[in-house]
Amino acid sequence: MGITVGFDLDMTLIDPRPGMVAVMNALGVESGLPLDGEFFAANLGPPLDASLRGFGAPEERIPELVTRFRAMYPETVVPVTVAMPGAAETLHAVREAGGRTVVVTGKYGPNAKLHLDALGFEVDVLVGELWSTEKAAALTEHGAHVYVGDHVGDIRGALAAGAVPVGVTTGPCTKEELLAEGADVVFDSLTEFPGWFSSFGEPREPGRSGRGPVPAE
Repeated sequence: MGITVGFDLDMTLIDPRPGMVAVMNALGVESGLPLDGEFFAANLGPPLDASLRGFGAPEERIPELVTRFRAMYPETVVPVTVAMPGAAETLHAVREAGGRTVVVTGKYGPNAKLHLDALGFEVDVLVGELWSTEKAAALTEHGAHVYVGDHVGDIRGALAAGAVPVGVTTGPCTKEELLAEGADVVFDSLTEFPGWFSSFGEPREPGRSGRGPVPAE
């Protein structure tokens, strides 16, 4: 059987930045808080509550702000989000090889699913609201041998799960930062992934951070 490959969502498979700018700025106007949509969209990755705290939102208001953000999201963000270059081809390459695709994202699960449906991305598993090393639990549960992401937090999650960490520089982190965190390989975009995946090499036992996945049993 094939290899299971995990993917981050924002700035790995999809580019939601215009909508993220709009929804965060709209929330700021509505709430009367100094929320910076441009900064938020340029630094996607950390959980929403952490970003809100970074903007100085009072702790007691965080739950209501998160709820409101999620409610505004479908109409504001999903329609203007586009696929990252090579994303569709990458998912297709894994499927064509008999593999499985697992999306593990920090995004609220129902909103993440709206993106996948809108772009016609067919994946085997979607798990939301996990960040950095928290992702390891889902990656391990679903047998991911590789995990692909744009943030150093994604590399940490892959390593914690014993999956091969693959970086892309389409998000806020540089190639140097991703490699320093432990990425095995870093691509400029997912357009490079299918070629790499097709000649990945001999599989090994999953859970050996390092190198080479093995087909799931």
